[in-house]
Amino acid sequence: MKQQRFQLSLVATLLSSSVLSSMAPVLALPPPQDQPEEVLRTEIILEARSPIDGEPMTAAEYAELQAQLEAEARQVGVVPPRFREIVTLLRIRKVLRTILPFLP
Repeated sequence: MKQQRFQLSLVATLLSSSVLSSMAPVLALPPPQDQPEEVLRTEIILEARSPIDGEPMTAAEYAELQAQLEAEARQVGVVPPRFREIVTLLRIRKVLRTILPFLP
């Protein structure tokens, strides 16, 4: 008897929830006027802003500035030998301190 009531209440709950959910509007979909991200990614950008000061620039000026910044970033400075030696000694010291923690 209890099992039948449980089954009936379960069926009623499932039916009512399915009926109610079918009446509710779908809110997960974006509005139709929104453009998909795939379309926006293929859009050609004609204006840009400077990464340095935020000033508006044309696409050609932006490309030129990006090339200039990349060229400056590629120029690697030479580290003096004394600094290399100090860094190497500090790394050796760090390894030794993990093995022998009682050393100063």
